[in-house]
Amino acid sequence: MAADGRALTALTGSAADTILMKIECFFSEMCGSYHQLRQNLDQALAELRLQAEVVYTTVYYDEAVEKGIRGSPTVRINGKDLDDGGGNPGIT
Repeated sequence: MAADGRALTALTGSAADTILMKIECFFSEMCGSYHQLRQNLDQALAELRLQAEVVYTTVYYDEAVEKGIRGSPTVRINGKDLDDGGGNPGIT
């Protein structure tokens, strides 16, 4: 996994197959899913031979509300929440 913002390249490795990808993972301080999510994400990127900038961030309630985070963990790819099911922002 690249943490330096490099482009994500599809299996062919050609420039035509290059997509920029940033994965942001937001967690509450006591989130029990952190380690499993990190393991699953590492495994998926490795199996697909993908590189992405991956950022793990601990957030507190006020930050979560400010950023529109609706649960812990929250995963966003290129700014898009994977679980955009609505509801009020905030975490416990």
